Amino acid sequence: MMYGGSLLQLVCEGDFEAVLFSSAVQGLLGGAPEEGDSIEAYLERQVLSYLSDATEDQRSDRETALLALAVGCLNLFAQSNWTGPPVELHISDFLPEAVLQKFSQPAALNMAVLSSLQLDGESVYSLVSNPLLLLLTRVIFINCGTKLETLQLLPWWTLRYVSLHQQILEERSPQLFSLMLGCIEKVCKCEELFTNNRHKNLAIQFHLECSYTCLTYYEYRRAKEHLQTARSLSGVDVNMTGALGKRTRFQENFVAQLILDVKRKDNSPVPNFESPCLTPTPKELLPKDHQLSDDTVLNQVNLAEPSEYELPDLNAEEQALILATCIDFQKNNPVHKLNDEELLAFTTCLLSQPKFWAVEVTSLCLRTKLERGSSRRVERAMMQTQTLVDFFSENCPVTERLKMFYTCRAPPLWDLQRQLASLLTDLGLTSSALLIYERLELWEDAVVCLERMGQHGKAEDILRRELEKKETPSLYCLLGDVLKDPEYYDRAWELSKHRSARAQRSKALHHLRHKEFQQCVECFERSLRINSMQLGVWFSLGCAYFALEGYEGAAKAFQRCVGLEPDNSEAWNNLSTATSTKLCFVNPLAFCLFLFVFCFSHQVLEILVRAVVDNLTDHRGEQASNLKAKLQELFGRVSARCSTDAQIWKQYARLYGDGHSNNVEDSEKALQFLSKAHRCETQAAGWEKDMGNFRSVVKGARDMANVTISCSRSKRNPQEALQLLSSARLSLKSLVTKAKQLYTDVATGELHDDLREAIALFSSSL
Repeated sequence: MMYGGSLLQLVCEGDFEAVLFSSAVQGLLGGAPEEGDSIEAYLERQVLSYLSDATEDQRSDRETALLALAVGCLNLFAQSNWTGPPVELHISDFLPEAVLQKFSQPAALNMAVLSSLQLDGESVYSLVSNPLLLLLTRVIFINCGTKLETLQLLPWWTLRYVSLHQQILEERSPQLFSLMLGCIEKVCKCEELFTNNRHKNLAIQFHLECSYTCLTYYEYRRAKEHLQTARSLSGVDVNMTGALGKRTRFQENFVAQLILDVKRKDNSPVPNFESPCLTPTPKELLPKDHQLSDDTVLNQVNLAEPSEYELPDLNAEEQALILATCIDFQKNNPVHKLNDEELLAFTTCLLSQPKFWAVEVTSLCLRTKLERGSSRRVERAMMQTQTLVDFFSENCPVTERLKMFYTCRAPPLWDLQRQLASLLTDLGLTSSALLIYERLELWEDAVVCLERMGQHGKAEDILRRELEKKETPSLYCLLGDVLKDPEYYDRAWELSKHRSARAQRSKALHHLRHKEFQQCVECFERSLRINSMQLGVWFSLGCAYFALEGYEGAAKAFQRCVGLEPDNSEAWNNLSTATSTKLCFVNPLAFCLFLFVFCFSHQVLEILVRAVVDNLTDHRGEQASNLKAKLQELFGRVSARCSTDAQIWKQYARLYGDGHSNNVEDSEKALQFLSKAHRCETQAAGWEKDMGNFRSVVKGARDMANVTISCSRSKRNPQEALQLLSSARLSLKSLVTKAKQLYTDVATGELHDDLREAIALFSSSL
């Protein structure tokens, strides 16, 4: 019998349970176990036997059947924990009694499955639903993957498995990271996917998935490359721009508002894809988007000329691209009010076209996180989060919710519930939050909640009660944290058979607090040998080495830290200190680069830029221009952590020629940085009240306008040129208005002498 085609058909129809209970799969999983077999070993042996027993004619069909089974299990696992509706499965329905009989209780069976899913000493979330589905997927894709290499889709679906498995682990897994890199490399070798225009939508989806997964493992540059490739394939331009509008009900005048401008490069009303686009999900099958019922703040910005900024009718890939661009921006920039405004512009754009469950839920969840700090929006944030939690259980064809699921990063159900509890805590409803944490078995959050309520003793009681039910390394570590007793970390370490990175991490932090630095270093290093992707542990290890004056060890630790997170400013500062202490610099310019990161002084910054731009030479005759690329790289890092410092952006623009470069790309970058500098200056509280500041802003705006005109002339697309000029026009118009309001002499009606000439020039330009 040939089953592969029929099982694939069931997967395409979204009937994943039918795949699991098909006669072919029941036969595959129905063999007799061997003595001492774990569930994982049993499943692996059954899959390998299924393949080895096949005749030459059956081989291809059985490989297809296994792919369909693994994909069906992975999608069913996603439905159980991310998309809903809930899935009711019993392991006894598809595993033989002989395998299950050694487990006296269902809880013991569940723990055995969770134990098989632990990687690199990192535990799995205890209440994850139907974990056997993920284990079976892992067995087919990973344990038996070498037998299925003829399947072209195998590495891509393995990448999707990596994404879901990582999200249920406590920390990032080096094993999964290595697997991710291998999968991406294999898929990239499939020329048909990337050269055939009929598969353009699939290529975009793949690069977006790669971008998200790379961000998970701190591979920011790689993530940006995949995102840029997806953007190029889509033919969509996504830019922040300014538009006149009103944000409150009582606002009388239109002022500049930040909005997202989305344009297709060919200005086509429909995407240029040869393959058919995904059909949008009916709106009644999407979660409700709660309106902002505030007496002052409008639900959305009321634009003066909305027709100028109408969005094209976005398809699935275009919406996912905008969302990925938003998440990439969030991950690469510090938490700041200005950056939150940009993120809200992204969510407003996406929520204006509700079409796909994954995009809608992820956008609503992000908006909720951004609004929780606003007294006028926190009520909506609460209601929206509750709606998202409740929506998980509502009936809906799972195929609708799985559309674009893997190309977004929708949160799992327990993460939404945790966010709801966190909102309750912010509102002072700590007892209600505690009930949620206890129900979700998020004991660490529950302990924090109890400590906040001053119930230290109850935290200990809860942990001991849970330990009586089931001893786990995580619970012992938490008990050690509560009682500040390292004995419990040792018990966790022994219970895990020396595989718990958390136990050694907690013990190291205990030694660090007591200034027992040598023991601290030893514990941190043991933890990192188990899992080398613990960003915070590398940082703390470097600090411990500092205390021991072990500068070489500190330098190595902070080097790994910045390797994982290039924008970690504290790690860069500490790395520079450790390295400069360890080494004796002989190259003054190289030392200045270190000063740039370590001291972060505007004066040092200006000296460095002047040296490179003017191509100065040091005492050994070496030219400063040789360090231009390195300086640009460092500016990228510093501007990421100090994104509201106008002086940094101005010097960054100067490094790229201040808009007067012969290289068009350099001039456009300089314009981008000058625009950011202008935005930073005009966002500072009370900037316009000081004449000196106002004069400086006017000068910067004049320079920015000149560069804008220059860049617009190099644009081949008139629409792009017009957009540049319109944005500059809005900025100048706003300055002219403020100047006339604040610096006009009441008696003469004349502008202040220091501003008259510049404002007259602006007015004529407008």
